[in-house]
Amino acid sequence: MQSQGAAARWSAPDGRWTEPDLHLFPQDGHRYEIVDGGLHVTPPVDRRHEAVVASLVETLRAAAPEGWWVCDRSGIDTGSSNLVPDITVLRPRSAGKIWASPSDVALVVEVESEETRHYDRLLKPAIYAAAGIPRFWRVEDGPILRTFTLSGDAYQAAEDVTGAEAVRLDAPYPIRVKL
Repeated sequence: MQSQGAAARWSAPDGRWTEPDLHLFPQDGHRYEIVDGGLHVTPPVDRRHEAVVASLVETLRAAAPEGWWVCDRSGIDTGSSNLVPDITVLRPRSAGKIWASPSDVALVVEVESEETRHYDRLLKPAIYAAAGIPRFWRVEDGPILRTFTLSGDAYQAAEDVTGAEAVRLDAPYPIRVKL
């Protein structure tokens, strides 16, 4: 039993972490994800990160054809992992589940921070690629928007967007992006 005002307590599962375990955590700004049955936690993001995400969401939504969904912090269930990209673009007629199927996802976007740099550059793209998600964008310091296209079972660099000039990208649908 907990005393009034005490922090919630939980215990780790006996085996692998699963999606229902994620509901045990508070909505405290941390990002809780499961990678191959292991728990991964990242700290809350700063205002700059939030501003970049909001700007890209607005740009993607403004260009989205009817029926497409642009979501921030919408989860993807790859079977062995539950990841939460900064932005997810879902195809028309997606299943509409709380955790999207990779087959419904046209694009994932990660805005890296100092705390997530290796995770956003190495681990998450590998999991997204293995799940068959066709497009991956990563925003790096600079700022630089790096776009990648799935080729076989890995992403290949496609185009970098830098500076204040708008650049036309053709995927996941025609869009003009500037940073």
